[in-house]
Amino acid sequence: MNVGIKGFGTYVPERVIDNVYFESYLETSDEWISQMTGIKERRWAHEQQDTSDLAYEASVRAIEDAGIKPKDIDMVIVATSTGDHRFPTVANMLQERLGLQKVASMDQLAACTGFMYGIVTARSFVLSGDYHNVLVVGADKLSKITDLNDRSTAILFGDGAGAAIIGEVSENRGILSYELGSDGIGGKYLYQDNDTNFIRMNGREVFKFAVRVMGDSSSRAIEKANMTSDDINMFIPHQANIRIMESSRQRLKLPKEKMSVSVDKYGNTSAASIPLSIGQELKNGKIKDDDVLVLVGFGGGLTWGSVVIRWGK
Repeated sequence: MNVGIKGFGTYVPERVIDNVYFESYLETSDEWISQMTGIKERRWAHEQQDTSDLAYEASVRAIEDAGIKPKDIDMVIVATSTGDHRFPTVANMLQERLGLQKVASMDQLAACTGFMYGIVTARSFVLSGDYHNVLVVGADKLSKITDLNDRSTAILFGDGAGAAIIGEVSENRGILSYELGSDGIGGKYLYQDNDTNFIRMNGREVFKFAVRVMGDSSSRAIEKANMTSDDINMFIPHQANIRIMESSRQRLKLPKEKMSVSVDKYGNTSAASIPLSIGQELKNGKIKDDDVLVLVGFGGGLTWGSVVIRWGK
């Protein structure tokens, strides 16, 4: 059985926050933010809009794209670090709001690596033969856990969601290989503070970790798929920082036109980052059936993950 993405959808809030917004109260500038991170603007949800709302909008689009009905979904997995509540989970709320059957639902927390963890988990359930259409969502409202007075993190984060229906796809398509990993020793470098609930980050250490692990994990996943970089049509890294992304691209010896860049529009949206980039490239016609994609991310934990997938239903 070949397991892959049968339907896909994304959603971002309407509110656009450009870099000039931060110039009014932080010692920073549009030029500095752009040069150091690649970010020009990001989307922030309004106060009444929470993670489950973002996830719902992306899920509706994915279900429609898959050509199925909500009743056909037999599991929901939501990758998020910013659930509306500790419980019920976003997945629980999504199951009810979509009018699904009383199917299994759960949130997964692997921070910015969450979407990879989610689709790999869904793949295993589908391969078991007991599940046929698993809804996987990467959704985060990072604006609600960002300290807007912390110059090092306030400029980085945005809100959004991406959803995929994981199920059986055509022969030779779907997930070809993957690698997941974590190193708890580095948890102290990127975490949510218990006292303030804000994101705290040691930028220097996270940068060093990300530059190393993104390239290494991608290379291992490509090798597991019995491929080389020459076989890759599109490289879709976690959209955290353009310098980290460029380092990974160069490590794989890929031309610039093969790397997806959406960090300039959305900033770092954690678990939504990679699906938002996929959505952008689909809209632009840069991903076609039978293209080979490499998805790779890193996040708090510290976690990482990469997936090689041949696109198509």
